[in-house]
Amino acid sequence: MERLILDGGLAPGQKIPSERQLASRLRVSRAIIREALHELQGRGVIETRHGKGSFVASLVAGAEDLDEQGPLMHLFEGHPRTLYDLLEVREQLEGQAAFLAAQRATSLDRHRITKAFRALEDTDPLSNAKPDHGFHLAIVEASHNPILVHVLNGLKNMMLLTVQAAVSNLNPREEMRKTIVRQHRQLYDAVISAKPASARKVAMAHVRFVSDMLKDMEQQGDKVIRASHIPGAIAPDQSGIDFRRHSP
Repeated sequence: MERLILDGGLAPGQKIPSERQLASRLRVSRAIIREALHELQGRGVIETRHGKGSFVASLVAGAEDLDEQGPLMHLFEGHPRTLYDLLEVREQLEGQAAFLAAQRATSLDRHRITKAFRALEDTDPLSNAKPDHGFHLAIVEASHNPILVHVLNGLKNMMLLTVQAAVSNLNPREEMRKTIVRQHRQLYDAVISAKPASARKVAMAHVRFVSDMLKDMEQQGDKVIRASHIPGAIAPDQSGIDFRRHSP
């Protein structure tokens, strides 16, 4: 059941199929399905709505709870593919945020971006995940698009994981660290100088570089440090059932 949710066979907010359908799909008894559903409901991964059935929980918390992470969010944190899924989202949304920030940033926004950039420069590159994330968030907030800000703010803890992955895996390598430092400077300069197209290009190239380097490390057999699996979750290689819609 966790594997179905993690790999997209059951999406957040989607209604859970009947016990009979699940039993047939997963080739187990309905009693086992019932027990699994009860377990997932107890952990908040699925929720039951009176008169409507059971549904996969929402991925992002409500507006009043943006600092909280629900059980489903924690489940996704432990999935190996989630890191790259998040980087795909960052590449597109932060690219647009940088474009808009370069167009719309006020003097106060530029002051905040500069302050965040200076904090990033002044922090040890081997432990600067939060200042790094803070710099990117300052640019997102300067986009003055409340929907974009809300979406990325709702995912902020998971997005921080991608920054931590870059800091833990890439920053210790001098050449990669130099490239990241240069990209941050280029992004800062493009936004502050009000160059939207350049800002978007640099922002997207930066996130793509992080993703490509992490993938290269894994292909070369190096261990990529990422969030550990959630206790009790099924590791992706422990099930013979493959419900993936696409490859990682």
